[in-house]
Parts: sequence; structure tokens; C-alpha cells
Amino acid sequence: MSANVLFVFGLGFSARVLAERLLAQGWAVRGTTRSSEKAEHLRDAGIDVCLFDSASPLTDMQALDGVTHLLSSVPPGPDGDPVLNLHAADIAARARQIVWAGYLSTTGVYGDRGGDWVDERAALDPATERGARRVAAEAAWCALHQMHGLPVHLFRLAGIYGPGRNALETVRHGKARRIIKAGQVFSRTHVDDIASVLEASIARPNPGAAYNVCDDDPAPPQDVVLHACELLGVVPPPEIPIAEAELSEMARSFYAESKKVSNLRIKQELGVSLKYPDYRAGLAALLVDS
Repeated sequence: MSANVLFVFGLGFSARVLAERLLAQGWAVRGTTRSSEKAEHLRDAGIDVCLFDSASPLTDMQALDGVTHLLSSVPPGPDGDPVLNLHAADIAARARQIVWAGYLSTTGVYGDRGGDWVDERAALDPATERGARRVAAEAAWCALHQMHGLPVHLFRLAGIYGPGRNALETVRHGKARRIIKAGQVFSRTHVDDIASVLEASIARPNPGAAYNVCDDDPAPPQDVVLHACELLGVVPPPEIPIAEAELSEMARSFYAESKKVSNLRIKQELGVSLKYPDYRAGLAALLVDS
């Protein structure tokens, strides 16, 4: 049996990449999903899975016994972080056995910076309700570190893309739009690079630390769509001024924030070398693999 046991609350798009890497290295991996269908696929991959959502706590606390590494990718809801709402005491009781814990947050905690740069020293000033929930969730995880010694690390993820979830797929399915807002820039990150950052942190724990996880090239979203169209050899959709775009509430919240996120800390402290330093490299690789 592996001496290293990872438990993941929320084996979704980002966390599963890390889980699969560690499985290949001989780790034992356990975790949760909300879907019975996904649970079967995860079990087939060698992961010990149980169902969990905000209304259904873990029923077998033995799932947390022997865990050496803990990761949560479950987003907070209106009532707070469901993992901590239901299992903060269970996690705290096992804090001494856990040598590393990670919480996947978002760069939305910084709010709108008018296109300026931010790093981990910047004040947290969320511009949306979702961002405010993340700030509260980060504080709740850090409280477990301060009060119980849980070795928590915060990972503030930029816009996530990867296989099956990227601008190429959006263009292929006719859902891409080039919405223009003057000065708008987003940072983004490939799922493979997220896993690399998490692995690097596991190898070099620094409890209480926060890390921005993003590539080197914050860019206007319409530029990414245009590049995806060029790679696919299709005519790009027309530019639409944001004032004329009919946006969902979620889309409006994205366009409410503009900032360039610095990734220097993951390079200098964790020694991370990004596999996909910009969206061009990431999309090119995804095109080859698709």
C-alpha cells in the first residue's frame, strides 16, 4: 500500500489531472463526485470514490483515515463552503496526519484592476458575489491552518482550459463570440499546468501560502477566439461591442473584471516551468490531440 494517500473533494476537470498523475506514481487516491456515472468511470481508473454534495455529507469517515494529502476543488455556494460546512471538524481531527492540503480558489478574489497587474500580495477586493464567496472560503480554510495546524495552500486559478473545454471547441460548436470591451484582458491556465503547480507545491510545502496559477500572457478574449479560428481555418465571428452583446449573468461577471495576473511566485518559489506558457501553445497542442 502506498504511504501517500490523496483525498480529493471534487474530482472534476482540474483535480482529476493531478489524481491521475499521482496514481501513475503509485499513490493511493480517493475522492468525491456528485455524479454516479462519473463515479463509475473514476473507479475504473483506480480511484476510490464516494458521492458528495452540499446536501449529502460523507457517511463513512474511514474515507479520510490515513489520508496524507487533501485537496478541495468544490466551489462555495450561498451558504459557504460545503466541504467545511459538513466536514470541517472531521478534517481538523485529522490535521496531524495530513502533510499537505490544497484549496482551489480563483483569481476572482482580486476583483477588477482595470487591466493592471496583480500578484499574491494584492488586497482581496472581489467585484462579484462569486468572488466574495471565494474570499470567505479561503479565510475558512486558512482558519483550519491557524487553529488546527492543517497545512493549507491556496491556489488562485485563472480561466481554465484543456481537452474538451477550450476555444477550439467553442468555435467548432458555433458558440464562439468576439465581444469587444476596451482594455479587457483575462489570464488563463491549462489544466496540465495546474497539476504541475500542485505537484510542485506537494514537493515543497509552505503552509499558509497562496499561489496564482496562470500562464505568461494575459490577453483579450477576442484574440483567443480569433487565433482558434485561424488554427481551424474558419472565418471568425464578427466583433460585437459589449454594449450590444446579450450576456448571461455569468458572462457579465467575467467581463466585470479586467486584470493581468502575475505568475512569478510559482516559478520562483516552486520552480515551475509551464508546459503551455500562452494560449497559442495550449491551443496548438489541443489541435494536434483533437
